[in-house]
Amino acid sequence: MSLGEQLRVWFRPAAYLGTNPITLAGAVLTTSSAITLILFWIFSIFLGGNVNPYLGLLLFLILPGVFVFGLVLIPVGALWKRHNLVQAGEIPKIYPRFDFTSRIVRHALGWVAGLTVLNVVIFAAASYQGVEYMDSAKFCGQTCHTVMQPEFTAYQSSPHQHVACVQCHIGPGADWFVRSKLSGVRQVFAVTFHTYDRPIPSPVQQLRPARETCEQCHWPQMFTSDKLIVRRKFSDDEKNSELTTVLLLKIGGGAGIGGVGIHGRHLNAGSRIRYIAADRQRQVISEVFYTDDSGKQVDFRAPADPKQKPASGGDTQTVERTEVRIMDCVDCHNRPTHTYQLPDAAVDQALSDGRINPDLPFVKKEAVKALKVSYPDRDTAAKEIAADLEDFYRASYPVVYREKRNAVDAAAGVVQGIYFRNIFPTMNVGWGTYPNNLGHMDFPGCFRCHDGNHTAAGGRTITNDCDACHKLLAIDEADPKVLADLGMK
Repeated sequence: MSLGEQLRVWFRPAAYLGTNPITLAGAVLTTSSAITLILFWIFSIFLGGNVNPYLGLLLFLILPGVFVFGLVLIPVGALWKRHNLVQAGEIPKIYPRFDFTSRIVRHALGWVAGLTVLNVVIFAAASYQGVEYMDSAKFCGQTCHTVMQPEFTAYQSSPHQHVACVQCHIGPGADWFVRSKLSGVRQVFAVTFHTYDRPIPSPVQQLRPARETCEQCHWPQMFTSDKLIVRRKFSDDEKNSELTTVLLLKIGGGAGIGGVGIHGRHLNAGSRIRYIAADRQRQVISEVFYTDDSGKQVDFRAPADPKQKPASGGDTQTVERTEVRIMDCVDCHNRPTHTYQLPDAAVDQALSDGRINPDLPFVKKEAVKALKVSYPDRDTAAKEIAADLEDFYRASYPVVYREKRNAVDAAAGVVQGIYFRNIFPTMNVGWGTYPNNLGHMDFPGCFRCHDGNHTAAGGRTITNDCDACHKLLAIDEADPKVLADLGMK
């Protein structure tokens, strides 16, 4: 039997059994979804279309699913028809013959073969597009809008705003990719049935080690020895008096220029520090294991205190004694991208940047006061923040209000923006919901370990000497001389 004759024999049952509603419906679903996907790809590739996140969910995830479902229905319908024919005893011994010499049959076979190849290409491309879309910041931050609104808002104004979420939350390699997608299934159900936490807890237990993510770009050992920090804050007096603090932060990693600093002491290649946390959010450190320069391990323990509680955002549930963690980047830089400010610091930054005019009397005090009010929702906050500032200047400083109305309105807009950037009532995210471990001014941060209370057997303690991490050159001075000496004034 020639190849052509063999193909005719194979094709007869497929063509005969394929004439049923299920197979035809599958063909319609597959064809229509394929055409829609192709048209969308042409739009996005050649016309530079910007995809709405919800439309992207349809085009990248749902339509490819419809396409595959249609492909599955085609053989299912044929098998279903065959089953019914067998049950009825009507299955033909010889399926009707198709005349391959007929031009119509040959054209039909050509179309079937061509469309099959096209379907394979579409399925492969759709799968790639779907995975790529699920890895995009738009999908992570906007598809589940209410849930991820706080994190996505912080992400958009962070130094990592052009870094894809998956680069930090998943990193390279297939194992963590699969793990994240399995976790994503649980999260989809939580969002669907509204069983997610409010606020969303920091995922410190599920994060991949920073050496496999952060250090793909950042290399702590190569950081230089000192970094000059100039911090400006404004007083609550009428003139919004500016005070400046200048310090040298000893960030050295040990392998770069200068001596060993913060990164060298905490993050060297020898896993110098390990610790045990007493809470899920790692805000209370009960024990620290430190390998000193001689290679000796020192065990520092905090005094047992049953009244001790974690900082804001911590979980009071204790951690098993055997859970010893190797310190890495995120133990201090725990909010590298999703950082939220506190009212004072946010207004100070706006005044320092010139976004709020410091010539407005008491603007620092009134702005912070307006931010600290508990509003039921964001719309109410926007109205009352603007009204409070306007009413204050209209009543207390009518001349200023009349002559600097634009500055007052601009200040109100900036304060509203600070609120929108940091407060999300729907998700129970307020001031200080998420502690920031970098530094020690607003949250315990460094003092989780450097509190002078973690003591070793011989009486040695983890230092809380300021000079261990930074050198203070000026502290809350109106006109620091050191800035002039450095040529910065």
